[in-house]
Formats: sequence, structure tokens, C-alpha cells
Amino acid sequence: MSLFRIQGKFVDNLPKIYAMYTGGFLLFVALMAVFEQLGGSADTIGILFVAFTIVIYALIGWLSRTMQVDAYYVAGREVPPVFNGMATAADWMSGASFVAMAGGIYMAGHPYLAFVVGWTGGYVLVAVLMAPYLRKFGCYTVPDFIGTRYGGNTARLLAVLVLVVASFTYVTAQINATGTIAARALSIPFEVGVWFGLLGILLCSMLGGMRAVTWTQVAQYIVLIIAYLVPVFWMSIKQDFGWFPQFAYGDAVARINELEPMLGVGVLKPTDKVAGMSALSVLHATPANTALASWQFVTLVACMMMGTASLPHILMRYFTTPSVRAARSSVAWSLFFITLLYFTAPALATLTKLQVLDPNLATSIIGKAVADVNALEWIQKWSAVDMLKVIDSNGDGILQINEFFMRADIVVLATPEIAGLPYVISGLVAAGGMAAAMSTADGLLLAIANALSHDLYYKIIDPKAETRKRLLVARTLLFAIGAAGAYVAAQRLTGILGAVAWAFDFAMSGLFFPLVLGVWWKRANRQGAIAGMAIGLAAGSWYLYMVKWGGMALWFGLNDLRFGIIGAAASLIAMVAVTLMTEAPDKETQDMVDEIRIPSGQTILGSTH
Repeated sequence: MSLFRIQGKFVDNLPKIYAMYTGGFLLFVALMAVFEQLGGSADTIGILFVAFTIVIYALIGWLSRTMQVDAYYVAGREVPPVFNGMATAADWMSGASFVAMAGGIYMAGHPYLAFVVGWTGGYVLVAVLMAPYLRKFGCYTVPDFIGTRYGGNTARLLAVLVLVVASFTYVTAQINATGTIAARALSIPFEVGVWFGLLGILLCSMLGGMRAVTWTQVAQYIVLIIAYLVPVFWMSIKQDFGWFPQFAYGDAVARINELEPMLGVGVLKPTDKVAGMSALSVLHATPANTALASWQFVTLVACMMMGTASLPHILMRYFTTPSVRAARSSVAWSLFFITLLYFTAPALATLTKLQVLDPNLATSIIGKAVADVNALEWIQKWSAVDMLKVIDSNGDGILQINEFFMRADIVVLATPEIAGLPYVISGLVAAGGMAAAMSTADGLLLAIANALSHDLYYKIIDPKAETRKRLLVARTLLFAIGAAGAYVAAQRLTGILGAVAWAFDFAMSGLFFPLVLGVWWKRANRQGAIAGMAIGLAAGSWYLYMVKWGGMALWFGLNDLRFGIIGAAASLIAMVAVTLMTEAPDKETQDMVDEIRIPSGQTILGSTH
């Protein structure tokens, strides 16, 4: 019974607390399985899963409420490395990772592995170039580091601008994901679902800031990783591919390669178009220009890597650790917990695709009568919320590969139903997807609100503001930004993965080189940083607008997902040129930069808060 006795400080009892939480969640899943066996409806199970988990997150947020500045902004700098790694993984594995990434691999195969490689590799840059040194600086936010390192309000203000543009773009994608999940789980319109998701997000973060978000994100990671792994292992065992699908799905890939020519993949082109959806006929299409395809793969990886190392909501997680050593350890744990999901995503996409295509499986739909396919419950449910469509284009009554349309964003959420698994697994996956989207949205909204309240309001507008007023401003901004994000998400301006890629590109365009050179080049000065941020963000944004809406031909094959290459290149050139043409920083600043790179001296530098 010692497991259940909680004594001493909260952080000293984290293993016991989260062990009990995990056991309680698994017990809830078991109870839902029993409820299904007793005749409980699928809709009720979906509602209970989503409602139960959101209530738990909100309860953690309420219990973590605080009026202390250090706790609100950096969780009191007392988060242990393993738990910070879990919180960072949850913060990182957004709706794009959980909901959309496997869907992209499902629809288009190899090119989408660039997201997996780039997002994972980005943590190498975070570990080597950023996290320990930013933690040693002792700041609250990324703009706080920029303002302290380079000095002056202009540099701080530009960093806030880049942060808001990148993070707001990202948060709309997460609210989009919550809307997609809520629409299916609760049988409500997508436009209503985004506001439901926002409510849950605000309940988690509004009262406790970083402290509440940290402990909520640990809980959310536990839910999302269980939810992601269970259906993949279940499908692998059910299809006789073994107990470890991450290593065994090569046989499934070989089977798909056999089936695609038989089903006309790449030959039968869709004769109809459905907004926001794709047909499976684009799978494994051989690029006309393999050199260009390779270049686009590499540049997308580069954007995702440098974007990862520039995202303020990720970097600020390492401000919460007790020491520089703990920050470095946290990066390693983050990468471990993230790899558990990323290593599984290709297997999930492959096994799910096989369920749809293989006529030897009872779940296959291609080549079946359209009337029979339309009678399937999962087809009806997803069609009802405009996520899927079956069109008998040639009128022969048989479903061809080019007549089945779906949004890539629903592949993971629909996998349990496609595979014929018990509906309790669908509820579990919905809860996991909601956890992934909410955890990232929590961190993003907090990053924006903290930057505006701390770096804009407190540091520039009203340096004498008392603690209560600062936190009131932060919470008001949190609510306002969340509402704006929900409104934009409801417009469905782009898919989840597209919006996420834009966020990474914005971040790397304006912040990557000012951050890296701020740590590694003591000659870097205020004028150079200002030029780098302003010109980088402007160049990247201009290129995005021109290729997406202005009709301009692509430069070097870089489309709207890769505009960060243009922005970052412009940022680097501008920053180096302006720095070399202007006066070097004073000796005190250069000595400060030297000191943060000395492993042995773990002095906390930077501004006093």
C-alpha cells in the first residue's frame, strides 16, 4: 500500500502520482470495454472517453493554479528531466504528429517521411545548439533571451512578433485537430468542435500557466502514447505480422506493392474533385523528376529541423528544469518519448492501408459493391461530418480506387473502425488525438500569452506592473488569442500538416540564426539580430504569399511548405552583413556569451525577473 501514500513535496512523488493516474486510465478503458460488451452505444463511448480525459486535464489545471510569477512562467524551475521529457514530447507531438502525419504517409508514402526525419532530427539541433545554453541564461521566454542577449526593446519586440506569427499559425492547426476529433466523437459540426476543443485547452492552462501545462502534458502524453500504440499492435497481431510491427511491417509493404497494380493505383485517375479530400490513386506515384523529388525531400527535412530548433513553445520547456545538466538530460528523454510514436507512424499507415486494399481481409472496400460500402457504419459516420466521400463516377456499382475520397487527417482516428476493432479502441484513439492536440495548443497559447504579457507588457509598456496585474494580463491574452485561433481554424484555410509546416517556416525565418548566433558568435550584435529577424520574416512571408496566392513560379523548387529556406537564408545574410558593418557588443556582453558555453560554470546569467 506504500504506492498510495503521498508524503513530502509534489515533485518527489511524481512516479507514484502518475503510476496511479496510468492505472486509473487503464481501468477506465477496461470499464468502457465492458460497457461496450453490455451493449453501450459507440456514440456514448466516444463522448465518455473525450469528456473523461478533458475533465481530468481540467482538474489538474485547477489544482495547479498559481499566482506566483516563477511558477506561472517556468513551473518554478523544478521539473525533473524524465517528466520534462514527457511534457515536452506531449507539447511537441501535436495534432500533426498524432492525427495528420500517418495520414500523410498513408496518402502519399515516402515524401511524408521528411516530417518524421526532420522533426526527430530537429531535437539534435535543440540538444547541441540551444537547450542547455538558453537554460543557463535564466530567462522566462525566447524573446526574453533575445532582449537580454542583444539589449534594447526593438530586438525584444521583433522576437515577440516572430513568436506570435509562428505560434498562432501552429495553434490554429491544433484547434483544427481538436475540431476534427470532437466532430466525430461527439457527432457535432466541425465548426462547433473547434470551440469545444478550445474550452478544454483554456481549462488546462489559464489558471496555472506553465506549472499547470507541465503536469497536464505529462498526463496527456500517457494517454496519447497508449492510444497510438494499441491499435497498431492489435492490427499487427491480427494480420499475423508479429508482436513488433515497427520491425515487421515490411511484409505489409510488399503486399501493398503487389496490390497496387491490380487495383489501378497510379493508373485510374479521379474524374471528380472533392475539396479537402484525396483519392487513393496518388499512392506511390513515381516522380517525373527524381532529382527534384530528392531536393524537395531534403529541403523539407531542413525546414522541419531548423523550425524545431526555433519554436518558442518547445525551447521554453527547457527553462523549467532545475539545472543546465537537467536541461540537457531533458532533451534526451524528449527524443526517446517522441521516437516511440514516430517509429510507429509508418507501420500504422501501412497496416491501415492494407486493411482497405487487401481483398483477403474482411475489412477491404476497394472492389466491393458501392451499396455495401456505403452501408458500413464507419463510412456513414465519417461521411456525415464531411471527412469522407464515396462517388460512383462510372456508375458500375463497384468501388474503384479513384472513387474513394477522404481527408488524410482522419486516417489515424478512423483506423480502429477501418480495421474492425472494438469501438472502445476508437474512443481511446479519439482521446489520444485530443490529448496530442490539446497539449501542443496549451504550450503554444501559453508561449504567445507569456511573450505578450512578460516581454511586451511588463518589459516595455509597464515595467512597474505588480504580479497580480501581470498574471491577469497573461490570462486575458490567453483567452483572446485562443478565441482568435478557434475562429481562424473554423475557416479551414489549410490542412493540419500544411499549417504546421508554415509555423516551422515562420519560426526558422525569423528566429533560428538570431538564436544560434546569439549563443555561438559573441560578435553578433543588436543591429545584426534586428536585421536578421526583420528581413528573414519579411522575405519568408513574401515568398509564401507570392507562390501560394501571387502566381509566382517556384524558386529552386521550393513550394509553400519550404519557404523557410528563403527566409532563413535572408536572415543569415542580413544578420552577418549588418553585424560586421556595425560596432561589436561591449566586453561584458561578449564575456557573458563566452560563459554560457562553459560546461563547468553553471552560473545563471541574464536579466533579473
